Amino acid sequence: MEKVNAVITAIGGYVPDYVLTNEELSKMVDTSDEWITTRVGIKERRILKGEGKGTSDMAKEAVNQVLEKSGTSPDEVDMLICATVTPDHIFPATANIVSDKCDIRNAHSFDINAGCSGFLYALDTAAQFIKTGSKKKVVVVGADKMSSITDYTDRTTCVLFGDGAGAVLLEPTTEEEGVVDSKLQSDGFGRVYLHQKAGGSVKPPSHETIDNREHYIFQDGRHVFKHAVSKMADVAVEVMERNNITSDNLNWLVPHQANMRIIEGTANRMGIDKSQVMINIQRYGNTTAATLPLCLWEWEEQLKKGDNIILAAFGAGFTWGALYLKWGYNGDQK
Repeated sequence: MEKVNAVITAIGGYVPDYVLTNEELSKMVDTSDEWITTRVGIKERRILKGEGKGTSDMAKEAVNQVLEKSGTSPDEVDMLICATVTPDHIFPATANIVSDKCDIRNAHSFDINAGCSGFLYALDTAAQFIKTGSKKKVVVVGADKMSSITDYTDRTTCVLFGDGAGAVLLEPTTEEEGVVDSKLQSDGFGRVYLHQKAGGSVKPPSHETIDNREHYIFQDGRHVFKHAVSKMADVAVEVMERNNITSDNLNWLVPHQANMRIIEGTANRMGIDKSQVMINIQRYGNTTAATLPLCLWEWEEQLKKGDNIILAAFGAGFTWGALYLKWGYNGDQK
């Protein structure tokens, strides 16, 4: 019996039209373009505007793009996983809402919350369903409306985040391509350094939590930076080593777009050149679960069948991981 693997056959992305620049932010909080650029490498980010617009609206655009590009009917999709930390509602799952908005009726769908590692976790999960033969067409979407939980009076966090969505279609293949290997990890000790203080069952919403501005992102940047550089780089190197991937035969590193210094530190630890690294943080900022698929979406035309790609991420939890992907088609022919 031939070995079945899970391969990406289409990718889509979406970012809102509104551009929030460093210059505009400097009018809102005590910051500057120079301060933001030198510390995190971000020049602008996209923000979803409009009454009643949520994460599912961006995810819908990315998913519909995937279906159209692959010629896939919504009825053919048998699973949809949405990675997000900004669901439309606490329940139902945003994946259910995205399925409804995309007219996907024959799939079961659910959310994964693994912080900025969410898309990586969701992609690896989806691949297992394909490899076992229980699913044939799985859509994975990473989407976050980070502006909904960003405190625009806090200059240490408001400069970092943007909104966006990216999606892929996974299908079975017997060729030597697709999701080859992964290593995902988590350690709950990191929750104290990166979390949203209120809104859950431990601290439900109240006048007090709203007055104290506890429904926004809290981040201890120093601790997050220290662990992100070491954890993301170490696991990426481990995946490379056990698959005989070197700087010479690695085509692309797709790192989580949180901070330019973290990206550079990871690339240096892996011994690869910056030309091998997908970077769009300067335009979109940190879109959390959307950063990895948005990179693949933007670089699609440069991707070639058989390219060796390492995806790596680090997020709240702490969660982190790396995944080795062998690309399945020539992007310039899509």
